[in-house]
Amino acid sequence: MQTEALNRVRLVFTLFDANNNGVLEADDFELMADRVRDAVPGAEPAAREAMTAAFRRYWDTLVGELDTDDDGRVDFEEYTACVLAPERFDGAAAEFASALSTVGDLRGDGRVGRTEFVALMIAIGFAPPNIQALFDALGPDEEDRVASGAWDEAIREYYRPDADGTVGDLLVSIPAA
Repeated sequence: MQTEALNRVRLVFTLFDANNNGVLEADDFELMADRVRDAVPGAEPAAREAMTAAFRRYWDTLVGELDTDDDGRVDFEEYTACVLAPERFDGAAAEFASALSTVGDLRGDGRVGRTEFVALMIAIGFAPPNIQALFDALGPDEEDRVASGAWDEAIREYYRPDADGTVGDLLVSIPAA
């Protein structure tokens, strides 16, 4: 497993543990879905509902695939298995990536503005300097917007264990201030 992938997994586990109790539970994903949904109040209701559904599916996939002791929770050791078998999560990760990049596309034109991008990423829990670096790396246009498809692909790539040097590594590698 690539070191970069393990660093990404550690960060995501920490972010998904929304109540900071050291394990992932259904409530963590509901809290995260609420925060992300509320981060962009101007998003279309259908996009906001799809975002919530994506968080729920991601949780259902995690607990169904990784909860080896059947306690209804996923600890870090169990969670790292998703890196070792990413094909088990391709569908959930793809749905999450699509939902997140769509909820930020307020104009429905395939572009996400910096304000919405930053709000969504802060709601997830990423550090602002890292978020700004990622947005800039995605190549904003003259209106300070990035292609939602590029963001979608960056999210999917973030979950690939064999990927190193990804644009998503900016979320981990820049010291948070």
